[in-house]
Amino acid sequence: MAWRKRTTKQEVGLFMAWVLGLALVSWAFQVMTKDTIWAFVADAPRQVQDVGSRMFPPDWGFTSEILQPMWETFNIATLGTLLGVIMAVPVAFLAARNTTPSVRLVRPVALLVIVSSRSINSLIWALLLVAVLGPGVLAGIIAIALRSIGFVGKLLYEAIEEIDTKQVEAIEATGASRTQVMAWAIAPQTAPTLAGVSLFRWDINIRESTVLGLVGAGGIGVKLEAALGTLAWPKVTLILLAILLTVVVSEWLTAKVRKHLI
Repeated sequence: MAWRKRTTKQEVGLFMAWVLGLALVSWAFQVMTKDTIWAFVADAPRQVQDVGSRMFPPDWGFTSEILQPMWETFNIATLGTLLGVIMAVPVAFLAARNTTPSVRLVRPVALLVIVSSRSINSLIWALLLVAVLGPGVLAGIIAIALRSIGFVGKLLYEAIEEIDTKQVEAIEATGASRTQVMAWAIAPQTAPTLAGVSLFRWDINIRESTVLGLVGAGGIGVKLEAALGTLAWPKVTLILLAILLTVVVSEWLTAKVRKHLI
């Protein structure tokens, strides 16, 4: 492509865009830092060094007390993902244009469910559910499930809309009912997507479930909050290492299962 000099109008437009961009960045920086106490910021390196020195070595004697909360965290992520997938599948079929009973009535409601689920963080769901159900693992499981509906539902309904229509037409040509078309033409095409998305969501939920205990929804977060509240930094270090190990193991399992599926 040949090089062409910008016109005067283009130069002015580019200059104004840079000015507006810099002004926006400057305004955003002022908004973000209006309540900042810069003396604390200047003292931050010393505070980090002080806290870091208190965090090591980890309190290895605390290991036996975090095994049960870590198991709860794993169960919250797994059961929450399973429940979320079970609820997301029908929502996805109702949201897809080629499978919904009504594009004007049912599809908007299904899309609203998906958007609502994706708009609210699992920590917010946990806060609401702890207030309703009380503290415990059940609130964490349902919070993870409600958050997972939107993620799985969105990716699944998009996959349903992109299926090969020739297979659907072939099944319909045999005189199959709508249910049979779903079972033999649509479900087999979307099953790999559902498996991959569910696995990916479980991997994400492992991370999210580690912090739900901070609001009383069970898991290792309960121990983490208690350790932070009492400034037991060696225990905090051990808990963080346990969370890191859990995430690494979940990554390894996810990679293995994906490789098997692909």
